[in-house]
Amino acid sequence: MNVSETMETEEDLLTCLHIKFYHPEQHTKGFYSLLHPGNRSKHSADEPLRLGRDAQVCTFSLVDRRVSRKQLALYAYRTADSPDMLFTLQNLSQIAKMYVNSSALDFLERVDLPSKALVRFGQYEMLIVREAGEAKASFEVELDVLSAPPSRETCACESDTVPVMDTGSQLTPKPEIQDPLETDETEDCHSLNTPPCM
Repeated sequence: MNVSETMETEEDLLTCLHIKFYHPEQHTKGFYSLLHPGNRSKHSADEPLRLGRDAQVCTFSLVDRRVSRKQLALYAYRTADSPDMLFTLQNLSQIAKMYVNSSALDFLERVDLPSKALVRFGQYEMLIVREAGEAKASFEVELDVLSAPPSRETCACESDTVPVMDTGSQLTPKPEIQDPLETDETEDCHSLNTPPCM
């Protein structure tokens, strides 16, 4: 069923972001219990989409204490020379680097997303695919969970934007930063394998 047909709108066709998640422990942990995979939702183009652990401030929440309260944000935008709705991604985590295809993003850094992008932070992989539409004021998001890491299948999309190193391996090297823990101020930070509190 096309969800956009059931929504009240004057627009013909909504742009849709297909966001597909993978984590190696997803079958034993309830990381996605607040995401409702398989559902489409409509969003206003003038509001950012935030993903993180804090369900109060984020549009989509992961139930994982290793995820930052606000991990990333997606912003819709348009340009004068294109009819398409485009998106930029910003890293909101002060702890973890984020990788978009082969580009590393530090805290508050942004990158324009191509029509297909592999986003990685910690052990999470997100495949974001943009399906073009005609709408100007809103777009849809469809969430899903993958059974295998998308990095195995996205070498082509990475090589479109960044030269592939001749290392004998087709896969991009994994990020060196794995699973940072974001702690609350009330927790004992020494018990969480993090640097001492300042």
